Amino acid sequence: MDRPRDLSRHALVVVDVQRGFADPSWGRRDNPACEANVERLVRAWREAGRPVVAVRHDSVSPDSPLRPGQPGNDLLPLVPAEPDLLVIKTVNSSFHGTPDLEVWLRAQGLTGVVVCGITTNHCCETTARVAGNLGFDTLFVLDATHTFDRVAPDGSVVPAETLRHVTATNLDGEFATVVTTDDVVGVG
Repeated sequence: MDRPRDLSRHALVVVDVQRGFADPSWGRRDNPACEANVERLVRAWREAGRPVVAVRHDSVSPDSPLRPGQPGNDLLPLVPAEPDLLVIKTVNSSFHGTPDLEVWLRAQGLTGVVVCGITTNHCCETTARVAGNLGFDTLFVLDATHTFDRVAPDGSVVPAETLRHVTATNLDGEFATVVTTDDVVGVG
């Protein structure tokens, strides 16, 4: 991190850490350490008595492994069974779900968010962008996210590692501060 932060008024936002992302239809993923890093963050937040927000994507696509009623919609066991807030969404931003994340954060007197989860360049990046635009001090824990290779409009494949690098470049200093799990765990 570029400067020490007091994280006592930051919620950990765990985005879409769901069983459905193990489905082979997503293709090749990066960062096999993502889930372990998310688990470290959750443990650190719980031990410090700071709030944990779980976000679940309820896909409206009939073919999605993330649609409600399917095992893939379930959150992974590393996500707290009873988070301080559970946000259900059908779009990329955790701020466009139910209940309203911004309203809840402000009611709790929280001034920042620490974003982790799946996928780096979709729901995590969008959540960080909106958080930054709403004025929250936003930390994006890059090594506690993962994504998948994607096919570009020209038909070429963009590797997940490239997408991760571009997301970090897009966010850092503009919408968020990009950090690692080690940067955040152990900060007061």
